[in-house]
Amino acid sequence: MSESQIFEPIPVPVLPDPKPLPELSANEAMMYEKVYQHFVQDGYVVPELENGELLEEEKMWLSYECILRYLRATKWDVNEAIKRLEGTLKWRREYGLYDTVTPDLVEPEAVTGKEFIFGYDTAGRPATYMIPSRQNTEESPRQIQYTVWMLERAIDLMGPGVETLALMINYADKAKNTSLSTARTVLNILQTHYPERLGLALILNTPWMLYAFYKVVTPFIDPITRQKMRFNPKAVADGIFVPEMLVKQWWGGAMDFEYEHGKYWKGLVGMCDERRRELLEKWREMGAAIGLKEWDVKRAVEASTSVNNVEESIIVDDEKMSPVEGIPGNGIAI
Repeated sequence: MSESQIFEPIPVPVLPDPKPLPELSANEAMMYEKVYQHFVQDGYVVPELENGELLEEEKMWLSYECILRYLRATKWDVNEAIKRLEGTLKWRREYGLYDTVTPDLVEPEAVTGKEFIFGYDTAGRPATYMIPSRQNTEESPRQIQYTVWMLERAIDLMGPGVETLALMINYADKAKNTSLSTARTVLNILQTHYPERLGLALILNTPWMLYAFYKVVTPFIDPITRQKMRFNPKAVADGIFVPEMLVKQWWGGAMDFEYEHGKYWKGLVGMCDERRRELLEKWREMGAAIGLKEWDVKRAVEASTSVNNVEESIIVDDEKMSPVEGIPGNGIAI
């Protein structure tokens, strides 16, 4: 085993110049205010939900940026944005994102490392890797729950000004094809309940059938979505990743990452639990209100936790190890 091997995810980096929130036009600000006022009206309850009063987690989810994501996704149609936001609030509650879809539930799907989060691209987007050949279970609702759970974890690990992820798919080796019904279900969840979350999709070793299909449907794909997809990219040479944030195997980065479930899973779950705890704590301190800016909450977390991160050492088997250069506070298990 190489002493430089890494088995745990990389913590959220502190970007030197995080992307600021865009200014809204007068018309956009007016439409935002209409959506915002709908959810803060006295006595508001989510339609078609028993006990539809908003939970604390739901109020936090209804951030400034969240409302804008739905407005952009509906081309600034106020009524449609409200309808879709309420549909997602209902779905999140009924799907069990706050209580049912837990690490314990989905862990059997994770043991082979068919999906993992590691590193960040040059825009600060967390990289979610998918390796279909590592599929280890038969199709079931739990497979879909696992995909959703991992997406939620990538969102946990987004820094200030980052609202999207980088999807990294490697089709090397043979993999059992996902059924059309499962693919449709996942796609529907992503399109309906996670708008504006895909920043980039990098695809390696594309099967010829998939590539041929993509070529046929390209004229019908939204131009913005089309620009997000890149086949067989050179992620470092193209400036998408720096080597210290990219997996060496297949992708050409500098990080000798190996998925070892016992180490990675504990690291990911612990890191995300702590991250959500810190964000919730700051959100409460800042008023615990609908419409608070994710930017402000995350910057407040950075301000309170970044001190000494670069200088921290990692204790492994009672030996002090220095963090990987350029990755403050990175956890490494040897």
